[in-house]
Formats: sequence, structure tokens, C-alpha cells
Amino acid sequence: MSERVLVVDDEENIVFLVESALQLQGYTTCAAHDGRAALAALEEFRPDLVVLDVMLPDVDGFTVLRRMRDNGSQVPVIFLTARDATDDRVHGLTVGGDDYMVKPFAVAELVARVRLSLRRRGGNDSERTLRCADLELDDDAHRVTRGGEVVSLSPTEYTLLRYLLVNSGRVVTRAQILDHVWQYDFEGDSSVVDTFISYVRRKIDHVEPKLVHTIRGVGYTLRED
Repeated sequence: MSERVLVVDDEENIVFLVESALQLQGYTTCAAHDGRAALAALEEFRPDLVVLDVMLPDVDGFTVLRRMRDNGSQVPVIFLTARDATDDRVHGLTVGGDDYMVKPFAVAELVARVRLSLRRRGGNDSERTLRCADLELDDDAHRVTRGGEVVSLSPTEYTLLRYLLVNSGRVVTRAQILDHVWQYDFEGDSSVVDTFISYVRRKIDHVEPKLVHTIRGVGYTLRED
């Protein structure tokens, strides 16, 4: 069965171009032109990924994403928008989005990012269960626990934590994290790494021992001291 992508944008020409390009690559697509239609399509179409415009005629894309996450959906989201300020890009990622593209954009690049996001979601490292202290990540179940309690993570948070666990005990730089988790460099803006690290810490390091450590001037490491 082909992977399903929901395309949400109020500009019909953009929807047509994106859907056509994705369909040529073998994806099954569904279109929505406002936030309410997008939320309904999530239930009916059950996509594997959402391409989501920020500026929609009823509710904005950030609100749509929050409602998705509140409803328990962890489907990867790629924001598509004309807003190109760094603060907007970082906000789009920190509210639970996984990628951010600015209009005008190259359709081929969007398709490539869709492919990368879906690949990251599936995971491609050989180890299926990773542990550090009482933290455990089970790739087969796509499940994270700390002290036996389930930890709810967004797709990007999950990928970031997995990368830290794979490299447990080693220091990884911000550039390495950007390359592995996002697979491109946000034009050198590494603040998104620090933001996502803070979110992961909030979810797994609310108990002792603390596992995520900052190595000043270098990057981060996950280990039990």
C-alpha cells in the first residue's frame, strides 16, 4: 500500500502541483483547502504525512497542528508558507512540526523532504530497542518509556532522542544533529536543535538521574553519570 500524504493549502494551483508531483512518485494524496477540512481529512484519510500551509482562511496551520497533537496524532507535518522570518520557522518547528518550507519553493525539493520525513519516521538503524538507565526506546512499537511510564514524543522529538540513544556516551555536535534529524542545515540556524533538546529534556529528565547533558562549546550527549 502506498504512503498517504494530506496536502492542505487554500491556493488550488499549489495543491494541484504538489499532489501531481507526489502522485508521480507513487504517493496517495488527499487535498484540503482550510483547517476544518484538514482536521476532518485526518480522521477519514488517515495520512502518513501532512503538508500544511500556515495561512489558511479559517484557522492557521499552527492551530491545526496543535489540535492534531492534542488529539493524539503524531503524523509528521511539513509546513508550507510565505512567512520566512526565522522566528516563524522556529515557531513552526517547536509547536510540533517536522519541517518548514517557504514559498515560492521547488516542488522537487518538497517531494524530497516528504520522502526524508517518511524515512525518518520509519527509522533505518539496525537496533530496534535502545536503552540508557531506565529510559527505553522500542522502535518496533514506536514507544518510549522512562521508569516504565510511557513518554509521548512528537515525530521529530522521537528521531532526536533515538539519535542520542544510538550515540549514547558520545558527544554529538549541533551540526551532526541537524544533519541526522533534519538532514539539512536551516541555513546555519542551530537554535532549533537547542529548542528541541529542551523539549526532550522536559519529557524525559523530570526524574533522576538526568540523562541529557550539554557539553559547552561542543554539543550534547546522553549518558547516565
